[in-house]
Amino acid sequence: MTRRERLERCYRGQPVDRPAVYSRTGMPADDPTYDRLRRLLRERTELKAVWPSARLDAPYDIDVDLESHSADWDRRVSTLHTPAGDLTATYLVSRHRLPGLHETFFVDSAEAAETYLSLPLPDVGDDVSGFFAGDVEVGDAGIAEAGLGFNPAGFVAELCGSETFAVLSLTHRDLVHALCERQQRLLLQRLEVLLDRGVGPFFSILGQEYVVPPLHGPADFDDFNVRYDAPLIDRIHEAGGRIHVHCHGAVARVFDGFLAMGADVLHPIEPPPMGDITAAEARRRAGDRICLEGNLQIHELYESTPEEIRQQVGRLIDDAFTGAGLIVSASASPFIRGAGEDCYPQYEAMVDTVLARSAA
Repeated sequence: MTRRERLERCYRGQPVDRPAVYSRTGMPADDPTYDRLRRLLRERTELKAVWPSARLDAPYDIDVDLESHSADWDRRVSTLHTPAGDLTATYLVSRHRLPGLHETFFVDSAEAAETYLSLPLPDVGDDVSGFFAGDVEVGDAGIAEAGLGFNPAGFVAELCGSETFAVLSLTHRDLVHALCERQQRLLLQRLEVLLDRGVGPFFSILGQEYVVPPLHGPADFDDFNVRYDAPLIDRIHEAGGRIHVHCHGAVARVFDGFLAMGADVLHPIEPPPMGDITAAEARRRAGDRICLEGNLQIHELYESTPEEIRQQVGRLIDDAFTGAGLIVSASASPFIRGAGEDCYPQYEAMVDTVLARSAA
C-alpha cells in the first residue's frame, strides 16, 4: 500500500495495513536545524500538499501601514474600506521573528459589525492550477488537500476577537449570525468553483476551536459551528469528497457536534491538561465514523525522551486504531526556532513506532 493509498483510505474510513503517520510542516522556513527533520518527514511519513483556496477570493480594499511600537515590536495598522465607512485593526509584528500578537480587531462593536456587513461578497477566481501542481508534486507519498481556511464562526471570531465574539453572542446574537451567514455564502460560492474545476476530493477546514468550552458551551457550538459547517460538509460529501477538521481545545462536551456536522477526520484530539478527551474515549464515542488524527502534544516532541514517545505512540495505536481511521500526529507543527535537532530523536521514534506496526 502506497502512502497515498493509505492516507486516502484513512480519510474514507476504509481498512489500512497500519496507521498513517503525519506532521504539520509549519516549522521555521529559514532554520537549518530542521533540515534533518524535513528529510525524515519527506521520506518516511504520509504527506499532505495543502493548497489554500482562500487565495481565489478577490482582496478587499485594505490599506496597510507599519509604525514603530517599541524596541521589540512594530505595529501593523490595517484600514478596511467599506461602503458604510472604514474599519481598523492593529497587529504587533516581532522584530525578532517571534509570533505576532493581535492588538485590535476590525469588528469591536455592534456598530462595527453593521459596517462590515455593508461589504459586498468578493468575486471568486478560478485559477486552481496550484492545487493540481501540489497533487503532482506529492505523488504517491500522500494527498493534495484543498484548504477552505476558517469556518464561518472561526472567521467571525478572527474578525472580532474572542472577547467581542462572546459578548456579541449574548447582546447581539442576530449580528453574529448575520456575519456567519455571510461567510458561509462566500465559502459555498468558492466551494462550487472548486468542485466545478475538479478540485478535491480532500478538503480541510478549521476555526471551530473559537466556539468550544470554556468560553462557549455545546449550545453555542451547535448554533455557530454545526449550523453553518454542516451545509458546507454536506456539499463536499455530495461530490464524493472528504473533509479534515482541525480543532484544538476542550472538545469532550461538543464531540458529538463533530459527528453531526459530518467531519471525516478530526485533529488533534487533545487529552488533559491541554484538552479533555483521550484517544480511547474519542474512538469509543465515534466508532469508525471519524478518522482520528493526533494526539501527541507538541511539547512532548521537544521534552520527552524517544522511549517515552515510543510508549505514547504504542498506547495511542492500541487505544484508537481499529483497522481504519488513525493518523498518528503531533498537535501542531514543530515551531521552536533553533530546536530542530532537539526534537528530531522524538519524531524519529514516533515514525519508527508507527512503521513497525506494518510488520506486526
